[in-house]
Amino acid sequence: MTALAPPPAAPGKPRPPLERPGRPPWFRKGGGAGKTMTGGWIAYLILGFALLVSAFPFYWTIVAASRSNADLARVPPSLLPGPNLMKNFEAVLEEADIGKALLNSLIVSGSVTVGTVLSCTLAGFAFAKLRFRGRGALLTLTIGTMMIPPQLGVIPLFMLIAELQWVNQLQAVILPGLVSAFGVFFMRQYLIQSLPDELIEAARVDGASTARVFWSIVIPIARPGMAVLGMLTFMASWNDFFWPVVALSSQEPTVQVALRQLGGGYVNDQSVIMAGTLLGTLPVLLVFGLLGRQIVGGIMQGAVKG
Repeated sequence: MTALAPPPAAPGKPRPPLERPGRPPWFRKGGGAGKTMTGGWIAYLILGFALLVSAFPFYWTIVAASRSNADLARVPPSLLPGPNLMKNFEAVLEEADIGKALLNSLIVSGSVTVGTVLSCTLAGFAFAKLRFRGRGALLTLTIGTMMIPPQLGVIPLFMLIAELQWVNQLQAVILPGLVSAFGVFFMRQYLIQSLPDELIEAARVDGASTARVFWSIVIPIARPGMAVLGMLTFMASWNDFFWPVVALSSQEPTVQVALRQLGGGYVNDQSVIMAGTLLGTLPVLLVFGLLGRQIVGGIMQGAVKG
């Protein structure tokens, strides 16, 4: 393509600047060193629509949890919160042992998250920076396990925990989730980009062992990635229903198993079910509030490096 030449200027007058045709009026100029990029009204419109779509289900949960079942059956339903929130919370506590379920879910999700983050960071460091025989084959085998549907392993896994007499015990839900193939691959990719080989070589020159390198160098650098993996693992473990409902009973439930007992009867009480769902969602929001900065920092760091 040939560059557009500016129009000739009259003698004694400065040459007019070159104008680029076809630029829409909502375009905002940005970029460059020392300049702040600004968005036009279309960008704000798209962001507002995405925020509305994302936040409306949670808002509707609050509205439904604070209304009666008759209010929810009206057409059109009310979009404003009602006065029955505490009453529905009391019904949740009466119909299901939600307090014990929250404690069990916190124990299970916390244990699975800590174990998964530590084991996957250690394995990811080994696959990313250590040289050993069979590394490629082991990594391929680990990633290959992600292709197997989890439902195929339910029967042999249940036979195993039954042989160990762990049925209706929390370790039956905790131990199978302590290692994640996705977590190993995620931490390997993160450490390949974030951990320079020169730091490891300098630590080796100073006489540091592999364990010392891991705890003193790898852990501080991998902290944003560990926060992202921890958040994803906590949410997946907290929301897991299929395996807990198989391995646990109503006497030792997690939150998702306890929610199954709500709203029973000839007509399901949707307001009580929504109140229980709201109680089960609050811990996840709390964890995101605590790890949100690390999560955003890890995602942005990965995006810049990519």
